Amino acid sequence: MTKYVIVTGGVLSSVGKGTVSASIGLILKNMGFNVSVIKVDPYINVDAGTMNPYMHGEVFVTEDGAETDLDLGHYERFLNINMSKHNNITAGKVYFEVIRKEREGKYIGQTVQIIPHVTDEIKSMVRKVAEVEKADIVIVEIGGTVGDIESLPFLEAMRELRLEEDEHSVIFVHVALVEYLSVTGELKTKPLQHSVQELRRIGIQPDLVVARSIVELDDDTKKKIALFTNVRPEYIFSSYDVQTAYEVPLVLDKQGMGEKLLNKLKLPASTPNFDEWKKFVEAVKRKEGRRVKIALVGKYTKLKDSYLSIKEAIYHASAALGVIPELLWIESSDLEKENPEHLLKQTEGIIVLPGFGSRGTEGKIKAIHFARTNNVPFLGICYGLQLAVVEFARNVLGLHQANSTEIDPNTPDPVITLLDEQKKVTQFGGTMRLGAQKINLVKDTLAHSLYEADSVYERHRHRYEVNPSYVDLLQKNGLTISGVSEDGLVEIIELKDHRFFLATQAHPEFKSRPLKPAPMFLGFLKAIIMS
Repeated sequence: MTKYVIVTGGVLSSVGKGTVSASIGLILKNMGFNVSVIKVDPYINVDAGTMNPYMHGEVFVTEDGAETDLDLGHYERFLNINMSKHNNITAGKVYFEVIRKEREGKYIGQTVQIIPHVTDEIKSMVRKVAEVEKADIVIVEIGGTVGDIESLPFLEAMRELRLEEDEHSVIFVHVALVEYLSVTGELKTKPLQHSVQELRRIGIQPDLVVARSIVELDDDTKKKIALFTNVRPEYIFSSYDVQTAYEVPLVLDKQGMGEKLLNKLKLPASTPNFDEWKKFVEAVKRKEGRRVKIALVGKYTKLKDSYLSIKEAIYHASAALGVIPELLWIESSDLEKENPEHLLKQTEGIIVLPGFGSRGTEGKIKAIHFARTNNVPFLGICYGLQLAVVEFARNVLGLHQANSTEIDPNTPDPVITLLDEQKKVTQFGGTMRLGAQKINLVKDTLAHSLYEADSVYERHRHRYEVNPSYVDLLQKNGLTISGVSEDGLVEIIELKDHRFFLATQAHPEFKSRPLKPAPMFLGFLKAIIMS
């Protein structure tokens, strides 16, 4: 019988619920349980696919092509499992399904309401994950902050879930901020107290509290929280600032998180094995050793979470190679205003990041030109491949007005063009080429040597492709196409006479794991340190 751990958040958003949820999942998995995680997002969007990254961070793409919240990336990286479309529940999905059923007559004669129809749908979606994934324990992270009107139906659904499931089958973990006043050296618990009061007002009593703070909580502060939240001190945990988020499972495990959770769920406890994880964390925290300066060129670099999975993929590969990455975030629009050498000459490698639209594209093309002509290791991701082709066409083929039709629909040389399947698309949500796609690798190429395989599956998220009409011309002039899809789309390009010049239409960062780095990122870093 499946058990459920419901994670709520208080005081403010981005308090760390995703990291805590992933950490709990890792602890329980290492104790021998089959764990799955669900992220609930209260927004009315059906998925995250149409959001600007500045609004919600990166769009994380699953194997089955769902465009989801970035917290699913945390779950995949920490637990080393693949999420699916079922692991991200949004208010938009729920209301869409309820309205569909109402139109089909599933509620004939009834007045369709939040309770019971919407809450029943939420519970059904949660239970479906448990059933499909045959999970022993499902962790459900409720997005937003307790007190927000948007999250009320989801909190009510979880209250009902606890009432309907067997005793000891549903527990609540509340993550809330405890502010530290540096002037007085005090930890202030009042905001956390009020967030728990708000939960209790709607019928939910937390079983465990995770206090998020800059510094570790002392025993007196835990006792104070216990007094005002009705949670015993031994069930109050401190999640304080650490050097890397990957350290949080170790911090919580040291405080006995797994044992306390299983005690509440009436399940047998065991000692989790974190030996390999600890080695990885120590490698990430390393302060002495070879430093690698990497430029990340994109259009949303003011919010680093816009490229969260790429950043983490760099850390995974760096830890495996024993190097320390120094990331220089460069807004591509800035490269359009000045000579790129001013910013790029101080770096040892360049990654051109994904991002749709025309803004900043000429800056990205400048960065690619700099990498190609100065023999600087280069990795292009998604749009990075498309613009690498544009740069090559302009400066090697002499097609000076070459472009993507996304940027210039009237370009005389459309080396990047809309996928045929996209020409009839009328809706934007969930209609790109999405999810895991097979890539056939050409032997005796860099891509083949990195993957050590004839074919691989990588995740995708795009509408445009390399124009097939220009493929022969590109190849004749020295561009190697080292990966193609089953239906002939260009998936990977490289230059043979370059230290490392590789670009892919895919998003290899989504499958990178702490203990199994993505091959392309490993190869990119190796090329830098071997110089």
